[in-house]
Amino acid sequence: MHTNYYFLRQLAPALTRQLQGYRVVSCFSQEKDELVLGLTNGTAEFWLKITLAAAGTLLALPESFHRARQNSVDLLPELLGQEVATVDAWPQDRVLQFTFRSGATLLLKLYSTRPNAVFRLRPEAPAQLFHQRYLADADLAPVPLPADTSHLLNPLKAYPSLGDLPVAYLRTRGYDPAPLETKWPLVREVVQRLEHPEALYIIRLESRTRLSLLPVGDVELTLPVSDPIGALRRFVPLLLNRRAYEQELRQVRQLLEKRADEAATAAQHVRRRLHALENTVGYRQTADLIMAHLSQIPAGAAQVEVVDFYQDNQPRTIKLKPTETPQRTAQNLYRKAKNQQRETQELQARAERRETEALEALERLEELAALPQGELRALRQWRKQHGLDPATMAKPSQELPFKVFEDSGFTILVGRNAQNNDLLTQRYAHKDDLWLHAKDVTGSHVVIRQRPGQPIPAPVLERAAQLAAWYSRRKTDTLCPVTYTPKKFVRKPKGAQPGQVVVEREQVLLVTPANPFERE
Repeated sequence: MHTNYYFLRQLAPALTRQLQGYRVVSCFSQEKDELVLGLTNGTAEFWLKITLAAAGTLLALPESFHRARQNSVDLLPELLGQEVATVDAWPQDRVLQFTFRSGATLLLKLYSTRPNAVFRLRPEAPAQLFHQRYLADADLAPVPLPADTSHLLNPLKAYPSLGDLPVAYLRTRGYDPAPLETKWPLVREVVQRLEHPEALYIIRLESRTRLSLLPVGDVELTLPVSDPIGALRRFVPLLLNRRAYEQELRQVRQLLEKRADEAATAAQHVRRRLHALENTVGYRQTADLIMAHLSQIPAGAAQVEVVDFYQDNQPRTIKLKPTETPQRTAQNLYRKAKNQQRETQELQARAERRETEALEALERLEELAALPQGELRALRQWRKQHGLDPATMAKPSQELPFKVFEDSGFTILVGRNAQNNDLLTQRYAHKDDLWLHAKDVTGSHVVIRQRPGQPIPAPVLERAAQLAAWYSRRKTDTLCPVTYTPKKFVRKPKGAQPGQVVVEREQVLLVTPANPFERE
């Protein structure tokens, strides 16, 4: 309500008294939709910071202001040197008018969706607009109100500038169910209180911090009505602090919910794969049946029907390759069975890790809900403690010419082709970053950027290895060995082809090729 007409009519005369003898010495912007005015009377300074954004307006009167050395743009040069004569609030409107002794005017149009600032050096001079796209504001003028409104069936329409807080206050007085002859006195009584308020209130209503002329909602602070400038200086920092708290709280909650959902979904997919492996005939059983019935398999046979002693002696048809011996087929099946056993072990471990990650994210959500409400410092300390600070959550630069993935605060970079691999390994990777590559085949170079003092967690290493396998010639294999080593042990010999390197002190991790950052 700090930009509502009824507050502006309290603020305007206070500004007139405060700014007698003050001249404008600076007018600039250093953020989008921001207008900053600096005034002085030679011994003291006075600042106005007005946010004129479509998402909402904010009128702040900071006691001091330090202009940035960069990204600061001077505005309205003809406003400089103008001495304030009066400050007025337009009747029943959200417009604050500064009139200067030269006859120049500055209008602050504080509408919530189309705010603007309009400066005129003289009444007949062309308007200079802060937001150039709102051309109609050049003709902005007070709107006359109808003299007689007693015929209206809705008393609220007689006072279009009331806003939502007076309406909420009226509802606490039984306004909605009251007959029309009762509503009119209720509305007039509220308007009388707004025009002659007893105090100013900082309140909390529907989870929003508001400045009110009426005691509605949860009253947190009562301030003297004789000092609207002081009330605004108490209200705006509190509002900005709470906005920052709510925004960061929402960011952390969304991040943890996303982590819990992704980890639970990944674990569900892995469990489904495990169930499929455990409930299908394994390679080892098929190989055992072939070896047990070698004498019944003619040379060059494409299939053979055998008695399956694993399935209650039921008949079973096994397909064969006519170009290889049954012994060779069984040998290949035993090799696949060994890989399948290792895959099952890998899947079981991965499912447990992902379920643990989901549980940890849910536990963090419970801790988040138990933090002291509204305390931004406590929230930021908790975020930093658990690796959820803004630096961790920052998006990687979109200008990097690689595939970029974020995992638990670590950045994973994946080369796109041979030349791009060289760029990643030779120019972008730091010596302490971890370098990965699918073993003995062509594929993308993968780099996990190191975070000082933080070892790379095993799940992050595994998912980066999966990426290295996925973006390689082994993409379709059941399992893929992946080489990893600090980048300082990777060198490019003179005359080597693009993407070719020599790796020292390598370690090998066996993983299933996949892109774990894409939902199945």
